[in-house]
Amino acid sequence: MAKAIPSRSENYSEWYNELIKKADLAENSAVRGCMVIKPYGYSIWEKMQRALDDMFKETGHSNAYFPLFIPKSYLSKEASHVAGFAKECAVVTHYRLKNAEDGSGIIVDPDAKLEEELIVRPTSETVIWSSYKNWIQSYRDLPLLINQWANVVRWEMRTRLFLRTAEFLWQEGHTAHATSDEAQAETRQMLDVYAQFAEEWMAVPVIRGAKTANERFAGAEDTLCIEALMQDGKALQAGTSHFLGQNFAKAFDVQFLTKQNQLEYVWGTSWGVSTRLMGALIMAHSDDDGLVLPPKLAPIQVVIVPIYRTEEQLEQLSAKIKPLVQALKKAGVLVKYDDSDANKPGWKFAEYELRGVPVRLAMGGRDLENGTVEIARRDLKTKETVPFDGLTERIVALLDDIQQTIYEKARAFRHENTFRVDTFEQFQEQIEKGGFILAHWDGTSETEETIKEMTKATIRCIPFDQEPEEGKDVYSGKPSKGRVVFARAY
Repeated sequence: MAKAIPSRSENYSEWYNELIKKADLAENSAVRGCMVIKPYGYSIWEKMQRALDDMFKETGHSNAYFPLFIPKSYLSKEASHVAGFAKECAVVTHYRLKNAEDGSGIIVDPDAKLEEELIVRPTSETVIWSSYKNWIQSYRDLPLLINQWANVVRWEMRTRLFLRTAEFLWQEGHTAHATSDEAQAETRQMLDVYAQFAEEWMAVPVIRGAKTANERFAGAEDTLCIEALMQDGKALQAGTSHFLGQNFAKAFDVQFLTKQNQLEYVWGTSWGVSTRLMGALIMAHSDDDGLVLPPKLAPIQVVIVPIYRTEEQLEQLSAKIKPLVQALKKAGVLVKYDDSDANKPGWKFAEYELRGVPVRLAMGGRDLENGTVEIARRDLKTKETVPFDGLTERIVALLDDIQQTIYEKARAFRHENTFRVDTFEQFQEQIEKGGFILAHWDGTSETEETIKEMTKATIRCIPFDQEPEEGKDVYSGKPSKGRVVFARAY
């Protein structure tokens, strides 16, 4: 049979790691803290990329590419930015190797030391804004709306596949605007794009909100985020969008001539999502039997498995099934007909279940006689035998239903695991059980840090859709103007 995985209730962390490996999504590499994304996993990421890239272009953005290496002096130009990333930077100090004179192997050539060290890209604000200085002269050059798909390196000590690796893949948008209002509107627009993608493609409900000052991106004046709840009750930050103000424009002297013939600094934003979304997709929906993938992101949406005893029977089944395969492809469905003889049907059923294929069709000799086929849906684990005629339309409708059902299940889970608490005793009791906690906060960094130290819970966001509500801080008892979202997080 297909490879078994641990249950979520026994060991959630082990379940997650083993599921990624058994479903052939990724594996640890020979380089500590880095991963190899395998073809099946990368095909999901490609679908994410394609959908997001289309959404970016619909909002007027263009793709570009900037260097992997950043001069060390660039990072030091924006003080809070370098402070935020200093401990995570990988640094290139030499540009050449040579054979050791004693024959022991290759060594770094001490004579090839760089005049200025290069930082391996942890994020690209500095190198991009150094280019923007040359690209922007007048108001006619604005807004400048650029995105890049790239890899970045942040030297993590404790890593986990997809969620936190030393090197990961992402996109990063970097835009420049003539006014603060335009830049802030862009910041919110791109957060809404991320939220739309998370909910409509990933089937993951998210809370939109703003980060506290303690949790903001280094160098930003404001950070907006979307927060998702995983099945173990922990939060996962699924995307961020930053209003940079004029901080990077001033650091790199990016000015433009206004219509009034005056020089002003531009206003900036940056925003990004990464392969961390793969982790969110896995943890939000999957079960003890393997992946549960929303159809929009599934590399294989429908698999068809013939059940036969003789080659003659296989030929008869194939004659019936292959026209269906073509009809499904014509309807835009990603379908696989698995008539290989390497494994028995039972093994195939378990394997495709493990890989999260949304719909499985099985057809045997009796189905051939009766003009029927068995349909199994991965999300609900239900089966039914249906007429073969009209199957294409039925499957297209079924995929839409599965996409919506997976989303509704995740939304119901979040609702059931969101709690309003008013005392610190309630807070401490609930945080051990997990979930989102809506509690009053007095707005001070001191209280925020104290709660974090005592409970390991952080303020995930100040939600946009919260009604103003006078109250008292859950810890300090000081006046509060509204509730924020607390949780332990990945």
